[in-house]
Amino acid sequence: MQLKSLELAGFKSFPDKTLINFSSGITAIVGPNGSGKSNIADALRWVMGETSSKSLRGVKMEDVVFDGTQSRRPLGFAEVSLTLDNSDSSLPVEYSEVVISRRYYRSGESEYFINRQNVRLKDIHDLFRDTGLGRTGYSIIGQGSVTEIISAKSSDRRNVFEEAAGIAKYRFKKEESERKLSATQDNIVRLNDIIAELADRLGPLEQQAKKARRYIELFEEKKKIEISLWLSDLERFTEELKALEKTENTL
Repeated sequence: MQLKSLELAGFKSFPDKTLINFSSGITAIVGPNGSGKSNIADALRWVMGETSSKSLRGVKMEDVVFDGTQSRRPLGFAEVSLTLDNSDSSLPVEYSEVVISRRYYRSGESEYFINRQNVRLKDIHDLFRDTGLGRTGYSIIGQGSVTEIISAKSSDRRNVFEEAAGIAKYRFKKEESERKLSATQDNIVRLNDIIAELADRLGPLEQQAKKARRYIELFEEKKKIEISLWLSDLERFTEELKALEKTENTL
């Protein structure tokens, strides 16, 4: 994998679209103090997913947007695109050339692209994981970074070596699996609580259902008896009516 080019527009001290090409071998960027050399390194960090304003030598993320000068107005957004030669398939995508783009608006909205396809910040982090690039990589070492690594806690130094050895992704996947397992166990506990609650309510509900069924049976039986009595009364009244009619005819 090789860096091919970096394009900046509205990023820090680069208000105009600026294209920097990287040839094979060593590329040196020289210039007087304040000419923007460090901003180029910041742009590389930023486009590869850096989310810490402090790591970008700023106070807030809005500081990456060109803030204007006496002769130029501030801009509304910053955009950086990084083109990488991926002919050796170092990145886990099927493209021989990969273009990573990031755009940030003063309103706080962000957009991320891989080969012009809109993606999430997480997708960019996943793309660079274990490549030595990205926000957790050590391909970009700023002033004081070596001293910082040496004086870091043992766990932080281990992270550095795991990233360099290409095994950090396995630790990440393990931690992600453990988080999912923990969430699943929490869900099982909640389901067991619900089952226990329903079991406590099941007994009274069964008794109510039994009473309801018995009520329906008795109601149906009562209705049959009432119909039977009504038919019996009807038959008796009919016989009495016939007897009266017969007596009347005799008289």
